[in-house]
Amino acid sequence: METPKTQLATLFADISGSTRLYETLGDAVARRYVSECLQLLMDVTGQHGGNVVKTIGDEVMVTLPDADSGGRAASAMQEAITARAVMERVPLAIRIGFHYGPVIAEGGDVYGDAVNVASRIAGLAKGSQILTSRQTVEAMAPALQAKTRMIDQASVKGKQESIDIYEVIWREDDLTQMEAVVRPHPVTETRLSLSYLDTEIEMGPGRLSAVLGRGQGNDLVIADEFASRQHARVESRRGKFVLTDQSTNGTFVLTHEGKHVRLHREELLLQETGMISLGRVVDSQAPTVIRFRLFTGTAR
Repeated sequence: METPKTQLATLFADISGSTRLYETLGDAVARRYVSECLQLLMDVTGQHGGNVVKTIGDEVMVTLPDADSGGRAASAMQEAITARAVMERVPLAIRIGFHYGPVIAEGGDVYGDAVNVASRIAGLAKGSQILTSRQTVEAMAPALQAKTRMIDQASVKGKQESIDIYEVIWREDDLTQMEAVVRPHPVTETRLSLSYLDTEIEMGPGRLSAVLGRGQGNDLVIADEFASRQHARVESRRGKFVLTDQSTNGTFVLTHEGKHVRLHREELLLQETGMISLGRVVDSQAPTVIRFRLFTGTAR
């Protein structure tokens, strides 16, 4: 029987630069500030109908009933810590990441894909910043949605597609600046072209990954006995394109600088132009070679 899941907002908040706090104030004083800060975050959680799951060092993990309460609690946490930092004149700041989705609540803890996504998002946040996902923003009330903006894309372990990362604007001056932004020129995005024989794939916002190999289910099917069924993967990560070998024989790359690179269960950042060969050294005249090219396109 499958364990039932509950829709919750999972939120991680941790103290940014806590190491510097210990170095500046000394262990005893810094530890007191960290403890008081964590207690403040837990108090805010309770005020917004949430539950504290656990503390991990200088980080707190909590759940909240829905996307709106997650956004409101995150903003209230930032406001409370900022006020405390000003009052105490200490360099206190927190970074927050949260995601709304189905979780398994068991034994006082929560598990599942949504928790992993929340953790990944929290790891991308900077001090005094709140980050969340498109899925979470879409579950918010319009008034809260208006206080968010998309800023990036990120890969998450176990997910084939990247997720859109949104920033929650919690300070009034930042909101004013956001409303005043005028975009005078079209936004451009880096794209990647992969071509093999008569087939060409364009990667970018509409396609964030491509699998290369001998199997018929791949995005590029390479007719070569040296190629594994699912030989390699190309992924878009925050505007950059990464080639990952997942084969037995390795993946070979000839870069635009004329350098030959062999990958075996490794990754390589693709730059400018070059050639990829699955399972054998690159021969520019071979029909099995995959050619790649990075270029700039206008956002749609």
